[in-house]
Amino acid sequence: MATISLEAVHKTYPNGFEAIKGIDLFVSEGEFMVLVGPSGCGKTTLLRMVAGLEEISSGVLRIGDTVMNEVAPKDRDIAMVFQNYALYPHMTVAQNIGFALKLRRMPRPEIRRRVEQAAALMGLTEFLQQRPGQLSGGQRQRVAMGRALVREPVAFLMDEPLSNLDARLRVQMRAEISRLQRRLGVATIYVTHDQTEAMTMGDRVAVLRAGTVRQCDVPQQLFDRPADLFVGGFIGSPAMNLYRAGLGSGARTLRLGSQTIDLPDSLVRVRPGLADHCDAEVIVGFRPEYLRIGGEADKPGFIAEIDIIEPLGSELLVHFSLDAVRVTSEEGETGEPPALGSAGFGIAKVPAPGMTMPRPGERLPFVFPPDQIHFFDPESHLAIWQ
Repeated sequence: MATISLEAVHKTYPNGFEAIKGIDLFVSEGEFMVLVGPSGCGKTTLLRMVAGLEEISSGVLRIGDTVMNEVAPKDRDIAMVFQNYALYPHMTVAQNIGFALKLRRMPRPEIRRRVEQAAALMGLTEFLQQRPGQLSGGQRQRVAMGRALVREPVAFLMDEPLSNLDARLRVQMRAEISRLQRRLGVATIYVTHDQTEAMTMGDRVAVLRAGTVRQCDVPQQLFDRPADLFVGGFIGSPAMNLYRAGLGSGARTLRLGSQTIDLPDSLVRVRPGLADHCDAEVIVGFRPEYLRIGGEADKPGFIAEIDIIEPLGSELLVHFSLDAVRVTSEEGETGEPPALGSAGFGIAKVPAPGMTMPRPGERLPFVFPPDQIHFFDPESHLAIWQ
């Protein structure tokens, strides 16, 4: 087992494009680290640099105590699982799994032992003599993982390995990969654009944007205390509702469009940073999971018009609109500020059982816990916590 350490790592292509901009990241022994972010943010490039498939322009990569910048990929003692499986169609499952060991000229009995062991672990024993074309997508992915597993590497790298599977199989394979990684206890870097995978699988999650790590933390902390506007808007499904608003004197009121929301006296005491934004504009965020329909005397809220109802069985997605200016957390590739929109739409995710179904066109109160309001500086876009 080994750690993986990146120190001030940059990647600049010959045309001058800087794909990775000074990333520092440390993966402990046995840790499952997930890299997540929108397309083009640099997560696959970063993974390929760790694998040795992309050169590092500057900075230091260590696996264990060894600097790997100039070490060839085959000598890094890591295994990589790709998005497209990369199996040899003319070989059997057993031959695919054991191919890397054959290239190492390992004795046949040892190859057979490792292949059988990996096949048993991945549930492939009965398919060892079949070819990839005879297998389902999930089975082919297991073969690709078994091939990585037999090498007994010091670290695993996985590049969106589940993206070609259907939704049901993705859920199953997420659990299988997590279970396998815990059992092996090997440092793993897993790349995905799917935040559900990131939040359910990772010990820690690094959120990337435009070649930088915007926040790296345990999943719940990313959800509860995002570091900035981008992380707040990117993490969570449905996304956080973000609006331009005005914070009143003493952080006692919030002006949201034409509505004034009373805030509790305690808010500025637990978030002293709000004192510097009183009588000024802020960006305010409400997570859909914490919005509830109906007036509650002890909770602040606003009135909104119901647009669309999406039943999800145990929950409802309630789309609403109000006259506040909505903000998008998306930035351009160069990191320019997020855009302001004119439509004040929003989403609430509410429990369905026992609830009277709201109707489109109704104007209803939405309330939220005061400690679940998110505030962001409109200039720096940093979260206002302390």
